[in-house]
Amino acid sequence: MTGEIDDAKRALRAELRERRQQRSPLSLSQSAAGVKTQLDALISRYAARSISCFLSTPTEPGTREFVAGALARGIRVLLPVMRTDGLLDWVVADDAGEIVEAAMGVPEQAGDLLSPLAVDEVDVLVIPAAAVDRSGTRLGWGRGYYDKTLGSMQNRPPVYAVVFDAEFIDDIPRDLHDQPVTGVVTPTRTIELTPKL
Repeated sequence: MTGEIDDAKRALRAELRERRQQRSPLSLSQSAAGVKTQLDALISRYAARSISCFLSTPTEPGTREFVAGALARGIRVLLPVMRTDGLLDWVVADDAGEIVEAAMGVPEQAGDLLSPLAVDEVDVLVIPAAAVDRSGTRLGWGRGYYDKTLGSMQNRPPVYAVVFDAEFIDDIPRDLHDQPVTGVVTPTRTIELTPKL
């Protein structure tokens, strides 16, 4: 069964990756503005003082404007740094910090590393995804960093995955290690979910 699930996920990822690469610069710019509006409202609703987020790649729904705005409002933002053991370290975002390209073209901020446990202190987690379904199942890009992070948290705060509107879909094949999300943020809306645990 796991082999069938893996194959289905691989095929879905390939389709989603191709769709993302076909987006125009205007579409990406509009999406980034929409994501910022949605995320600003989300963290205001939670009265969040500390969050985690990610620096978007050129084909992802943009998060960089949101991160810059959150910093300007005095919110502490933790950004992920990939480790070779499949876990994530964290760095405190700094708008003057150097952005480097890490493995697989993922942008990371250089800085003093905090341990994987640092994320236990945030009020809201904002994470990347390839797609999310109506039950809260998140499809990542197959490396497992966020599933491991979420699975290891003792007091998990609300977790929101950022996707394009068409990537909020009816059903994603789910494996035992897949960690659900609380909600989805797209350029046009924020959707609360009842995750299947």
